Amino acid sequence: MTSTILPLLKQDKDSFIKHLKDIYEHSKWLAEALYEQRDTLANHPDGIQSAVTEAMHDIIEAADHSTQLALLRAHPDLAGKAALAGELTDASSNEQAGAGLDQLTPPELKNFLALNMSYREKFDFPFIMAVQGATKAQIVEGFEARLPNDVETEFRRALNEVHKIAGFRLAALPKELWGD
Repeated sequence: MTSTILPLLKQDKDSFIKHLKDIYEHSKWLAEALYEQRDTLANHPDGIQSAVTEAMHDIIEAADHSTQLALLRAHPDLAGKAALAGELTDASSNEQAGAGLDQLTPPELKNFLALNMSYREKFDFPFIMAVQGATKAQIVEGFEARLPNDVETEFRRALNEVHKIAGFRLAALPKELWGD
C-alpha cells in the first residue's frame, strides 16, 4: 500500500510545520510564521515551491539583526562537535557526508576544528557554506577565502549560504507537497 502525501497548503498546522521546520536549521519559528502566510502562497506564478522559497527568504530578510544572528548560530560547525557526537539534523548529516566530512583523516579533522574555532572567534557564528556538490578541499578553500572578510561582509555571506542550503532542502522534499 502506498501512502499519499497531502499538498503542503492543504495540511494542518502540525504537518505543515513538520515538513518545513528544518529547512532553515533548527528554525521552527520560520515554518510557523510561514504557516500564517500560507493563504498568500497559492497564487504564485511559478508555483508553490517558488512561493515557499521566496516567502521564507523574505521573512528572514525582514527579521531584525538578532533574529538573523540566532538563525546563523543555529547552524552546526562543519565537521564539528555536533557532527562528531552524531547530533546533526538528518539534512545536515546528509549534506556533510555528501561532502566527505564524515570521513576526514585525523589531520583533516584537526584542520577543520582549527578553522571552525578561528572563524567562530572572529565572527561569533559558525562558518556556513552550502556544501552540496563541494569537496573537502573546496570547503577548506572557502574557509581560507572568507576568514579575512569583515564581520558585515561575512554576516551577509553566511545569510546567503543559509538561503542556498534552504533551496537545496526545499528541492529535496517530495514533489507531491507542492501540489502543482
